[in-house]
Amino acid sequence: MRTIYANEIIDTLKEMCIEANLQLSADMVDRIHGAAETEDSELGAKILSQLCDNMEIAKREQIPICQDTGMAIVFVRLGQDVHVEGNLTEAINEGVRQGYTEGYLRKSVVKDPLLRENTKDNTPAIIHYDIVPGDRLELLIAPKGFGSENMSKLYMLKPADGVEGVKDAVIRTVKEAGPNACPPMVVGVGLGGDFEKSAILAKTALTRNTNEHSALPHIAALEEELLDELNQLGIGPGGLGGRTTVLAVNIETYPTHIAGLPVAVNICCHVNRHVKRVL
Repeated sequence: MRTIYANEIIDTLKEMCIEANLQLSADMVDRIHGAAETEDSELGAKILSQLCDNMEIAKREQIPICQDTGMAIVFVRLGQDVHVEGNLTEAINEGVRQGYTEGYLRKSVVKDPLLRENTKDNTPAIIHYDIVPGDRLELLIAPKGFGSENMSKLYMLKPADGVEGVKDAVIRTVKEAGPNACPPMVVGVGLGGDFEKSAILAKTALTRNTNEHSALPHIAALEEELLDELNQLGIGPGGLGGRTTVLAVNIETYPTHIAGLPVAVNICCHVNRHVKRVL
């Protein structure tokens, strides 16, 4: 049994919150730069060039890439041979609290969905736990802005809808999102499970490296097919037209019931933030 102390978790989460909001992962940077070089639309290429400049300024000046520094989504993979000295959930929230306060990041969380009183420290985080073999604690934070989150959808399809039904759900969601999701977007798709599992799969999909396809050949092919079709919609960077509407489509799957075909589509803007640490 290995012991990890709450203070170590707090300090790690604090650093992760700040890092995630100041610079994108290398694959996302490459995707945006690549799109700027290949975009046919003059206006679209200009917008993508501005996004590249924005990323560089944020990294150099140590300021947030986007003014919406998101709600903190934390994925926890806890080794079954780990003993956490202290309360794990409280430690995670304290790390988020310190990160958003000391990092001067915008606090966007309200305590009650109807009364709308701001918690003033961006807590509580949304935490997903997974117990795994081993003696390590893996933390992945994905601050999620709500311009794109609000355009995400979940569909409970019939099995007979099949792959065409899945494609239609994804394309319809991106079409309806249009400029409101701050394109170019990354599209996370959760396929299978049940109502809530498909949504978690879609959120998880957004954290996968955009240069990596699904290990399942038929799903990898579907990712490529959807990326091509979505980029023919003409929405373009900033919703002002062009070939770069979507930077990547990531699909995660899970077994499901014989009577259902759940499909969740979680859209993220070009500021697709995530940072992972292992303790």
